[in-house]
Amino acid sequence: MQLTFLGAVGTVTGSKYLLKSGDKRILVDCGLFQGLKQLRLRNWEKLPFKPSEIDAVVLTHAHIDHSGYLPLLVKNGFAGRVYCTEATRDLCEVLLPDAAHLQEEESEYANRHGFSKHHPALPLYTREDALKALALLIAVDYEQEVYLDDNLTLRFFPNGHILGSAFVRIHNKKTSVLFSGDLGRSNDILMKPPAAIRSTDYLLIESTYGNRLHEKDDPQAKLAAIINKTVKRKGVVVIPVFAVGRAQELLYYINLLKSSGAIAQDIPVYLNSPMAVDATEIFIHHRKEHRLSPEQCRAMSRTAHMVNSVEESKALNDKKGPMIILSASGMASGGRVVHHLKAFAPHANNTILFVGFQAAGTRGAAMLDGAESIKIHGEYVPVNAEVQFVSNLSAHADYAEILDWLGGCEVAPKKTFIVHGEPVAADAMRRHIVEKLHWQVDIPEYLATVSLDEY
Repeated sequence: MQLTFLGAVGTVTGSKYLLKSGDKRILVDCGLFQGLKQLRLRNWEKLPFKPSEIDAVVLTHAHIDHSGYLPLLVKNGFAGRVYCTEATRDLCEVLLPDAAHLQEEESEYANRHGFSKHHPALPLYTREDALKALALLIAVDYEQEVYLDDNLTLRFFPNGHILGSAFVRIHNKKTSVLFSGDLGRSNDILMKPPAAIRSTDYLLIESTYGNRLHEKDDPQAKLAAIINKTVKRKGVVVIPVFAVGRAQELLYYINLLKSSGAIAQDIPVYLNSPMAVDATEIFIHHRKEHRLSPEQCRAMSRTAHMVNSVEESKALNDKKGPMIILSASGMASGGRVVHHLKAFAPHANNTILFVGFQAAGTRGAAMLDGAESIKIHGEYVPVNAEVQFVSNLSAHADYAEILDWLGGCEVAPKKTFIVHGEPVAADAMRRHIVEKLHWQVDIPEYLATVSLDEY
């Protein structure tokens, strides 16, 4: 086996790993780079292989930094099978066309308002490309063995991050390699815990929170305090959320807070993301993968007014507080939430609340770092609103939770590769594993290729 690291090294985005075994070429994850401009520019660069030469793609889950490059791969010649879990397929059917729509919409907006340096500004891919990619998806059950050829097998194991998310194990009868994807948390309020993995020859482990521990405080209490403080100011709480996972978790928490009287029951709540609305329905459908009962699912879905039309979305910006708006995207990198930031960030009575990891170079990271203004649609918007962060709503395991999961391995891998983390986090995770588990660990560089047979 030979492994090339094409993304999610030195950063938390652009997840792509090319695995060669014999004459087979398997691409594990196919994500877009996000955040810093130099990372986003990689999405436009030519890949170091011909997409038509890839035999299959395997997705760990549906988030765009793991699946969002797939339409471009298809546009450039890939026509093989794409293996994923059933829930990942269902979510991709929502996320990929939406990603294409956003790119088309943003390029059209840039051309209309003349703030792009490119003439004309073009999308990476179109909705038609996304639909062609979806036609290649094949749903596979967890722990079902799939033969990629006579010698090469694939299995998915639940990893607790979001619906459909999985560890990917590929084995060629001689060597096994496990891709962690994004590792979930053992005590997540929604998702069931990650499966235990007893052994693998090689391991790729994420390190998003490799240098941090999640807060131990009750997230409900902190969320209630932030909402009540903003309501007292008659302000608006704008929560950038990932349409899959964090949107559903926030709806559930807000429902609990209203039911308990921790926040007022009459505070209007809006879920302004058609994608999140659809994802919530998918969440209800895949009940075996999460902890909520049918009654809890129904209560969650009734918590917010679902905003679908563009007109209704625009109208929210003219409403007065108090109210709560949940809108995609989670790092404020695009979508409807940027229009809400444009409207509400300049005013001190409002609150911008982040509930997940903010990659370097995103508007979310800038606001959490205290930026006085953020650039939206070619102009700078002042940030006078209160900016808050609740870290323990993250769907990523922190370093202690990662170590606990790794401790379930009965035999140490020959080599563990630290991926999906910014440099400081990745190095901290390396140090934690070496000091506690005494494993052989490496942090690969972008485009590095390693021969697994050499270890």
